[in-house]
Amino acid sequence: MAGILPSPLLTGPSPIDEPRRNSAVRLPLRSTVVELVLGAFVAALVSLVLQFAIARLSISEPSFAPEALAAVSSALVLAVLFLLLAFGHRRSPRWARVFGTWVALSAFSTFALAIPLQATRFYYGGSSVDNGFRLQYMTRMAATPGLADLNYADTSPYYPGGWFWLGGRFANLIGWEGWAAYKPYALAWVAVTTVVAFTLWSVVVRRRLALLAAVVTALAGMLHGIEEPYAWPSAAWLAPVAVLAWHALRRQERAPRWALVCIGGYVGFAAITYTLHFAFAVLMVVLMAVLIGAFRVHQGQRLWPTVRQLFLRLLPIGIVSLVIALLVWLPYLLSTNFLLANPRSAAQHYLPEDGAFLPVPMLEGTAFGVLCLAGLVWLLLRCRRSEVAAAMLTTVLAVYGWFVLSTLALIAKTTLLAFRLNVILDVTLAVAGVFGLLELIGYLRQKLDARYALRISMVATALGLLGAITINQGAIGLALQPSVDRAYADYYPTGDNAMGQRDPQKLGSWTPAEVAAIAELTGRRPEHNVLLTTDYKLMSFKSYWGFQQETPHYANPLADYQERAAEIRRWTTAKTADELLGMLRHSRFKTPNVFVLTNPESQYSTVELPDDEAGKLVLQLKDDAFPQLPNVRDYDVYFDPAVFDSPAFAKREVGPYTIIALR
Repeated sequence: MAGILPSPLLTGPSPIDEPRRNSAVRLPLRSTVVELVLGAFVAALVSLVLQFAIARLSISEPSFAPEALAAVSSALVLAVLFLLLAFGHRRSPRWARVFGTWVALSAFSTFALAIPLQATRFYYGGSSVDNGFRLQYMTRMAATPGLADLNYADTSPYYPGGWFWLGGRFANLIGWEGWAAYKPYALAWVAVTTVVAFTLWSVVVRRRLALLAAVVTALAGMLHGIEEPYAWPSAAWLAPVAVLAWHALRRQERAPRWALVCIGGYVGFAAITYTLHFAFAVLMVVLMAVLIGAFRVHQGQRLWPTVRQLFLRLLPIGIVSLVIALLVWLPYLLSTNFLLANPRSAAQHYLPEDGAFLPVPMLEGTAFGVLCLAGLVWLLLRCRRSEVAAAMLTTVLAVYGWFVLSTLALIAKTTLLAFRLNVILDVTLAVAGVFGLLELIGYLRQKLDARYALRISMVATALGLLGAITINQGAIGLALQPSVDRAYADYYPTGDNAMGQRDPQKLGSWTPAEVAAIAELTGRRPEHNVLLTTDYKLMSFKSYWGFQQETPHYANPLADYQERAAEIRRWTTAKTADELLGMLRHSRFKTPNVFVLTNPESQYSTVELPDDEAGKLVLQLKDDAFPQLPNVRDYDVYFDPAVFDSPAFAKREVGPYTIIALR
């Protein structure tokens, strides 16, 4: 194989790229499509069946029993996979080996992730913090057949709803509410992601390497990726797509059209599921084209013919991704006149510690850190002779470039949420580490006496298995444990949690009474009510519309978050019921028909009022505090109870809340 870059420092092709010398594409189009479809179906089915069986364990918490079962069962699957990788099973039919791989990969991720959650209906993170918004979106999609904003009525959705829309259909299929369907749906997607990653890697490397890459991808996701299950697929699949893109752009002769279409399909998928990964994928593909073009011009090729060839290869990628993206983004673009009057979003106003510093996973003193370090070394040594290494190194450089751009964006008082790309960096370096270690093993087998070959393989298999088990157990016992604790401690809409606790001092214990009161006072289905609420979790469990989103960072830019906050503050100035009703009638927004306000005089309330606001009802609002951390500033507004003393309103006291509905 010709050198990937000019003036090669190394000689000889990388074994990772063998045996096909003229093409990096190892699976034909038909096989790729069939394996993607059937593999995804098998993965989802296996995961759901195993989840159903795991849910019957019914181990009461707190206990280490679920973690023990998860660690041992997933370790056994890993042991089977490593033994087959080491010693092979060539006599079995190819379809049986592929099918067995799908089942094993699905079982591995499901055992490792579903067993710790066996006695809770919540996914990792429960209903706390960002998961509240995810459950709200899932609940919304389960209540509507089309795309809709997660919070605001009659507003085109801003956050991509592709993953959640499909989740809504899943919830409808099994007959569950959206919040309840979130856990099995997310776990099934994690299994699907691993199997699809295996197929995508099979397109660009040998099967055994693809299987190892899929296992390492799953392990990396358990450490950092799976808590955002809608973002995890585009992160997990980016590395093999990057290799395919590098090959398609670099190839001098005609590039396979289906490869360009597949790359565009991936970019489009990212656009309808996670905008940040879409933007990064676009940057990565363009960066690859620029690098390849620069190297060709440096080698003496003419500039404009090079630019033209690369542009014609980027064009189908762009067209396919645009068509897919418009399936979700078209309503929003039409609402903003195709970005001519695009309102500014606060979604990027977040800078945590891991976004302020460049990520260096290769320097962590863990098994995963060692794997990433090996990956970096292999990328640097082999990037001149291996398409796989060159593409993956470009991805790593793109991640660090994104961090630099995100830091520069602070000048414009925003960020590019660079920390969300850490998972892509982890996956890329970890998979590269596997490729590098395998190449080292192959080198040792060639250089040492042939009688040591079996011993080398056995030692390498044992060390690899121990490393995988170590990473797996670290994820189960440490990395995911805080999220597991929240999944068990957070309250269901039934007023209790997975451990059977029902504490009246916990706000979540009042959710069923709030839902019942709203239904009785309004006589409407949840999706026909608009709430102004200080208990935002209500909208995670029922498909109420919200007059205001909990934070500006998850608010749709089309909804005018700040203007709505100002409108609420104006309502608090009303002195009489007639004055408030007049304000509601003449508001430019669709006004709430239900108010859920905190009553500080309730024995269950922990809110303390300022002396000059004594006797009033409280609504908590939030404002953008970026670049401070936390990036939101809480503040309270106060309603005089007298403004609701009118036949136009019906009231009900529920625990710490006063619920008021327009008749």
